[in-house]
Amino acid sequence: MATIPITKRGAEKLKAELHQLKTVDRPWVINAIAEARAQGDLSENAEYDAAKDRQGFIEGRIQEIEGKLSAAQIIDPSALDAGGRVVFGATVALEDEDSGDAVTYQIVGEDEADLKLGLINISSPIARALIGKEEGDVAEVQAPGGLRRYEIISVSYV
Repeated sequence: MATIPITKRGAEKLKAELHQLKTVDRPWVINAIAEARAQGDLSENAEYDAAKDRQGFIEGRIQEIEGKLSAAQIIDPSALDAGGRVVFGATVALEDEDSGDAVTYQIVGEDEADLKLGLINISSPIARALIGKEEGDVAEVQAPGGLRRYEIISVSYV
């Protein structure tokens, strides 16, 4: 399996979710199944079916997170020194050349991406356009509304 880049913060978030699933959610659903079984006939027991479905979801998510963490290449953005180039984990301040709007994004892994928080997926069109560029460069991004041009104002590794 290929390595999956993830920031240190993203890895900690996945580890916390895994801990929650294993120590809280899994025991809770096992208890819910036991209680539903104690009620008798399982063929018409909606609570039992719901608990089994929830158990399947929890076990699947545990396997998914464990797989991602085992294949993860954890990158600490604050330890990067890319000489001012945009790389995975970099925080980039941009200015839209048409509107003059300023935005700041950090390039992160797939599981961490959240546009509302300014975290963009490494495989998104804008991140792909920014990778390898430096402060002062212009990145062209093919957006649904047409070609957008962004000037890179600053690159930091936080």
